[in-house]
Amino acid sequence: MLILILIGIVPSMITAYLVVRSYEERAVSLRMVNVRNQCEILCNSLVAEQYFSNPGSEVINSQLNLLSNIYSGRILIVDSDFRVVHDTFDLDTGRTSVTREVITCFRDMRGETLYDSRNAYIEITLPITEKGADHADGVLLASVSTNEIVQGVRLLENRGVTVIAAVSLLVLIGGYFLAGFLVKPFLRVTRAIEDVTDGMESEAISVPDYTETQQITDAFNQMLARVSAMDNSRQEFVSNVSHELKTPLTSMKVLADSLNSMENVPVEIYRDFMQDITSEIDRENSIITDLLSMVRLDKKAGNMHVEKTEIGELLEDIFRRLRPIAAKRSIELMLEKEDAVMAEVDATKLALAFTNLIENGIKYNIEEGWVRVSLTSDRKYFYVDVEDCGIGIPESQIEHIFERFYRVDKSHSTEIEGTGLGLAIVRQTIALHHGVIRVSSKEKEGTLFQVRIPLKYE
Repeated sequence: MLILILIGIVPSMITAYLVVRSYEERAVSLRMVNVRNQCEILCNSLVAEQYFSNPGSEVINSQLNLLSNIYSGRILIVDSDFRVVHDTFDLDTGRTSVTREVITCFRDMRGETLYDSRNAYIEITLPITEKGADHADGVLLASVSTNEIVQGVRLLENRGVTVIAAVSLLVLIGGYFLAGFLVKPFLRVTRAIEDVTDGMESEAISVPDYTETQQITDAFNQMLARVSAMDNSRQEFVSNVSHELKTPLTSMKVLADSLNSMENVPVEIYRDFMQDITSEIDRENSIITDLLSMVRLDKKAGNMHVEKTEIGELLEDIFRRLRPIAAKRSIELMLEKEDAVMAEVDATKLALAFTNLIENGIKYNIEEGWVRVSLTSDRKYFYVDVEDCGIGIPESQIEHIFERFYRVDKSHSTEIEGTGLGLAIVRQTIALHHGVIRVSSKEKEGTLFQVRIPLKYE
């Protein structure tokens, strides 16, 4: 429903705004050109009639008054002594005018055209000079009202509001009925999943209305079976390391929610989402297996599965999984990397370590913040920096952050989920790769983790 409203209303609002602004700019531009042309003609007439020698010329004065009346404006003629020779309002005639515009015009021999949108008038300043002369005999100042343009803009704005209101009403009515028809099967899927989740039941669910809903329920049934099996065999361990299992579970939930909220999307996209969910399920099982060995802090590398891996692609896969989580808080993920950084690593373990670092950058960040990851290398090592603009770490606690189950911000422990195992696993994983990790941080400014790992595993 929200998507339908945005699709219908936002373009209308943007179009109405652009039309009004375009009309205003065009109207003001034409008014400037017309008035300036008329004023230039008047300046030529003033020179031809030697107006400063005969300021009482009825022909010139009538032209000045006529132009002033046509454009609802005011025209002043100032001589070289800065004295107002003629004022169409007959207010400042005979007085001295030493405004910035007049002085600039005498000095630079160049006119100006300004538009004051707040007070709705156009001001034009032109030098009165004979052709080829190196000084001005006087200055013409014209102030022209743009009230009719402002009235036209307001009229367009009112009509735009009317059109947007009509479009909004149509979108709301159409969206209500369309959403109700299309979303019913997905609501049944959601209720079935909630019933299974809340009741801890093992029965399979099935909503075969659409191919997509069937795929969702099949994937959920597979996930349920796997989660149930893992819970039976590792219940005590899972209770201590739930933080490490949150990332894939959250990704799967985001993917499932995205499918539930989509409408009129090609089947190929649904298949891609289902493939991602299946991949997350497989990754869940792989993470649990690796955590069993890593949290023991066993420094032996007998369980390492080392193979050549392109580190940039590994980071891109992590970003793809974490972007839905970051998007919930409008946090921007940025990846800067070199091409083809090949290294001998255990890809599963290293992906878990980098996922923990980047996920921490998301969790302990500010709303609409950012997390930047950079990848560089030389002939011996590759380097990964993970930097955020989040809440930072107190200097007194930096030395403890890699300890198991240590939480820096205990006052927010109920708001930010985790067991404190993440950074302990990161350090152990990097140690298994014979690498090092350093951290620098300032409270309320952000944190930087710097990782260095050899390209060749020994």
